[in-house]
Amino acid sequence: MTNTNPAAAAQTADPASNLGGIAQWAVDLMEVIGAPGAGLAIALENLFPPLPSEIILPLAGFTASRGNFSLFEAVLWTTLGSVIGALVLYGVGAALGRHRMRVLVGKVPLIDIEDIDRVEAWFERHGYKAVFFGRMIPLFRSLISVPAGIERMPVWRFVLLTTAGSLIWNVIFVLAGFYLGENWHIVEQYSGVFKNIVIVVVVLFVVYWLASKTLKYRRNRAGRN
Repeated sequence: MTNTNPAAAAQTADPASNLGGIAQWAVDLMEVIGAPGAGLAIALENLFPPLPSEIILPLAGFTASRGNFSLFEAVLWTTLGSVIGALVLYGVGAALGRHRMRVLVGKVPLIDIEDIDRVEAWFERHGYKAVFFGRMIPLFRSLISVPAGIERMPVWRFVLLTTAGSLIWNVIFVLAGFYLGENWHIVEQYSGVFKNIVIVVVVLFVVYWLASKTLKYRRNRAGRN
């Protein structure tokens, strides 16, 4: 006759009990205060990018599948949290302002005022698309709100674009977590690959930019000698 440990059996039957770290914190938050907990977690993710939405959003769907709240509430509150977090960073950018930004960035080595002018011109042309699509790119999800505030993009338009972009991103991950259930971590694996690709592209761009700036500096220095 085989003896079964009830506690061990319960732990095996309940996948949430095997979570740890950020995942367990997010689930606990959602179980305590419901769907608003998912929104709070996503708002904090906007302010502290190390908190990964790629984990929190599928967990919101997973928690909804367990009956803690509805799927609609999961999407509604996570999108509301995305907008609130983005608005805070928009406010940071607006408080910084173009003048302070130019002064601060202009003191960074290898950056010319012309570079800042080019970035501002690019954002003026493509800012709306950047805010919309930026909400669906890891790392840039939070950062894109700051230049939008610096350039004083109309708040109503910023909220509209942020809501639309966030809604698409959130629905994809929340639905994945909802239908995958205890296998929600599969989403994390694939999103992790996407995030790594983004990181590699950014690093390559930074290396290229630094190399081109260094060469330009050396040429100018050689021309003065």
